[in-house]
Amino acid sequence: MNQIEEITPQEVDTMISQDKTLTIIDVREDEEVAQGMIPTAKHIPLGNIPYEIDQYPKDEEYILVCRSGSRSMNAAGFMKEKGFNHVKNMQGGMLKWTGELVF
Repeated sequence: MNQIEEITPQEVDTMISQDKTLTIIDVREDEEVAQGMIPTAKHIPLGNIPYEIDQYPKDEEYILVCRSGSRSMNAAGFMKEKGFNHVKNMQGGMLKWTGELVF
C-alpha cells in the first residue's frame, strides 16, 4: 500500500485559520463526535466511508481524523486505493487536538 502522509494537529489548525481549501473528514462514531469535532469537519463514520466517499471529488485535499489516528489511517488508505491522491492522516487524532471544537 502507498505510504499515507501524516499531518500534525497544529498544522491542521493553521490551515483552517488560513482558510486553506481542504476537507476534514472525521471517521469517529456518533457518540465520539458528540464530545466535540473540528470546525468545518464532515462526519462520516468509518463504516460509511465506502458508501459515501464517491460523492467527493478525487482531486481535492482531504485530512482524515479519528480519536487516536489509527481508524483514520485505515480510511486514508482506503481512499488512496480508490484514487484520492491528496489524502493525509492527522497524527494522534482528536486526543492531540488543541484547537477549537464544535458540538
